[in-house]
Amino acid sequence: MRIGIYPGSFDPITLGHMDIIRRGLKLVDHLIIAVAKSPSKRTTFGPQERRDMIHESLAEMGLDLEVDLFEGLLVDYARRRGAVVIFRGLRAVSDFEFEFQMALMNKKLDPEIEVVFMAPEQEYIYLSSSLVREVASLGGQVSDLVTECVARKLYGRFQSDRR
Repeated sequence: MRIGIYPGSFDPITLGHMDIIRRGLKLVDHLIIAVAKSPSKRTTFGPQERRDMIHESLAEMGLDLEVDLFEGLLVDYARRRGAVVIFRGLRAVSDFEFEFQMALMNKKLDPEIEVVFMAPEQEYIYLSSSLVREVASLGGQVSDLVTECVARKLYGRFQSDRR
């Protein structure tokens, strides 16, 4: 069985991420969405909240996939889970340099795990979690950028911050 991992902070998960998930599923037998618990990175939502939003988003899309939390080196996690491929999304040239550097380091740490770069569909190429958070924090419409459950959580979080 070919196991793939799609790691990220997913703060929050967007329709661009969902696009990569849907397409990555065609390439592996089992796909794990791995939510990074990075204590050094400030996030709007905690790891459990992000995991729950991903579960809800997948359910909205009719998908039932494993969503897990991880910390530490991604290749160590991938090795423990028996993964043979790591999926990474690339939106623009600016993403490439960082992602390429990370892919080369991961390859050095474990040459058996392949990294597959996937570009999202054109309609999502500009989309990032940070952009979605910023628009939502300013009261803008994000319902066409994220699933319904994520839009509700974002609006709820930022409306409570404004009080």
